[in-house]
Amino acid sequence: MHTAKRYFRTKTLMTNRPKIMDFQITSHSRFAVLFNWFTLQFITVFLLLTIVTLRVPAQNPAKFRAAVVKVDITPETSQNLLGYGARMSIGTLDRIYHRIIVLDDGNTQFFLISTDICEFSPFEYDKVAAKLKRLYGIDPVNFWWTVTHTHSAPEVGPPGLGTVFLGDRFLHETDTSYTAMVEQKLIDGIKAAREKLEPATLGVGWGFSQANINRRAVDVDGKASLGLNPDGPVDRRIGLMRIDKQNGSPLALVANYPIHGTVLGYQNLMISGDAPGIVSEYVEEKIGAPLIFVNGAAGDLAPIYSVYPSAKEGHLGQFRVLLGDRILEANRKITTDIDALKMVSGTVTVETPRKPGLGWSADLSSYARTTRGGDHLVRLPVNFLVINDDVAIWSAPLELFCEISNEIRARSPYAYTFYFGYSNGWLGYLPTASAWKHGGYEVETVCPYTPVAGKDLTEAVLGYLQEK
Repeated sequence: MHTAKRYFRTKTLMTNRPKIMDFQITSHSRFAVLFNWFTLQFITVFLLLTIVTLRVPAQNPAKFRAAVVKVDITPETSQNLLGYGARMSIGTLDRIYHRIIVLDDGNTQFFLISTDICEFSPFEYDKVAAKLKRLYGIDPVNFWWTVTHTHSAPEVGPPGLGTVFLGDRFLHETDTSYTAMVEQKLIDGIKAAREKLEPATLGVGWGFSQANINRRAVDVDGKASLGLNPDGPVDRRIGLMRIDKQNGSPLALVANYPIHGTVLGYQNLMISGDAPGIVSEYVEEKIGAPLIFVNGAAGDLAPIYSVYPSAKEGHLGQFRVLLGDRILEANRKITTDIDALKMVSGTVTVETPRKPGLGWSADLSSYARTTRGGDHLVRLPVNFLVINDDVAIWSAPLELFCEISNEIRARSPYAYTFYFGYSNGWLGYLPTASAWKHGGYEVETVCPYTPVAGKDLTEAVLGYLQEK
């Protein structure tokens, strides 16, 4: 608008100039007038072209780049396995990994890590995030560390809220040497990924798998217990993001699906990635590129074969068909035609009441607050990543009930809305308000919240997405 106004004034001035100079003009003076007139026209056009040229970069975003790294973190010594009661590993069924992907839109670098472990404390995330900030200047809002939630992998870092809920499982010392190895390999992997960035294209899509089932079995007395509930709420959608190299060959595939890593039960003492790990290895063999498996709202969802003593009895290999083949089918339908994108990351802290009488872990003081009136609150961090106008990803350090994620996805203004669970730590289970009347493990034992938490979270997430 300002450019047009300047141009109009210049044109008016030059149109009137001959009238101002209305006297007898010699051939010499006539030449001078024409020379000055053409000079002013040239300068005007030059300035206009300069303004247009300076504005072009804002209209043409930088080309999208990406890189992926897969790092083995399988221990060589016996480890305490996390997910059931305390127990030590006696060997390895299948190897476990960090899978690291970096996305670069020309202005922002975003790092997503999926690790084949059960969970870790937000204290551990903060520790690693601080190192990455100091070493590489990575803003924590752009560093998301998720887990596949296998219950057959070693502990990493201090237990955090685990000691508040299930203190008898954590009477042993944490293996600090294994934790240090996991941390260092993650940091080194991020450095390696940054050095491998290359032009890429992005595609997004949906898939469907019936590999999971609601696990809140409700008896005639209305009491819930861990089991199988085929009539219960479920989320069977697979969210997919595929990244291809510039030549069209696959660079990486991100698959978001909610499923507990509990095909193998507490009797199993072999290290394993469980269903997410088996599926990841299978898909990688088929596509020739890493699969970054990101768990979703699996708080009330189990695999359809759950807590078996061995891989054979639990039909672990069948998940290659139940979930792996469904990922491959959906992947084949994706077109990767996005070669320029804009990423916007953000974070919101949701404060919601803490369950009355519940203690708190001393190393998680920044995740709690006490009001002047003496009310205890949980400070729940929720992170967001919006890609262009179609994709919105939100994450939280939760075992979230699928109904909450389903509602947010249904009401989101974005065509592709994904929830990345178990991200940046673990702050317990967050059930729906309706789940409280049935009680059960998820409500009574491992939940630090009250029945209003689901509403508080839903309103905060939708408020953020609808304002963007």
